Amino acid sequence: MDAQTVVADLQALADPSRAEHSARFFKTGPGQYGEGDVFMGLTVPNTRIVARRYRDLPRADVDELLTSPIHEVRLCGVVILTEQFKKLKTSPDRIDAFDYYVGAVQAGFINNWDLIDVSAPTFGTLLVDQGRVASSNASGERLLRKLAVAESMWERRLAVLLTFAFIRANQFELTLAMADMLLGDKQDLMHKAMGWMLREVGKRDADVLRDYLAAHIRELPRTTLRYAIEKFDERERKAWLAR
Repeated sequence: MDAQTVVADLQALADPSRAEHSARFFKTGPGQYGEGDVFMGLTVPNTRIVARRYRDLPRADVDELLTSPIHEVRLCGVVILTEQFKKLKTSPDRIDAFDYYVGAVQAGFINNWDLIDVSAPTFGTLLVDQGRVASSNASGERLLRKLAVAESMWERRLAVLLTFAFIRANQFELTLAMADMLLGDKQDLMHKAMGWMLREVGKRDADVLRDYLAAHIRELPRTTLRYAIEKFDERERKAWLAR
């Protein structure tokens, strides 16, 4: 069991026509957010099947997957790392895996929205758990604020998506704080991430979402607003958009 075997299994499922479509979908052209990324042409379900097969892959081999130039190989590495994190029981092991994961984002290896989205909500549970055993989750908030002002869009998206774990625990403050910090972000992918998380808040407490929208309606990017209000009825959606 090693990284080369994982890559070989992924290559066996490659589809050149899908690879061309994926390259367009993930904006790999010059100046686009995925510039230079390389695709094999795998579906996400097939990538997950391979990842489950190698869920006990040693860290050194996971590292080799994450540093691959091929998108699906990195995705497979991220899924393996995420599944391994779910099984960890002790706090030191979970912290080590979390730090390794965040470091991989900061190093530019976990560097696209799907790689962040498939993993961050799970890794965010560490921050939620730390908040439960301490008097506050101040250390988690410091990390999120640091990520939210990073030059890398993927670090900023990580800051937003890590808060999904807090939303699932019905704790909305950090999500709203990240939204406040990122209101002026220029990237459409960030507008979508912010809107998605606000929508998740609204699914659990619509009044919290309404209060936030009312306070920030003039500042919210249009895409963020549209995503945030998707679960409202048509009449209410139109009313918010008209404002």
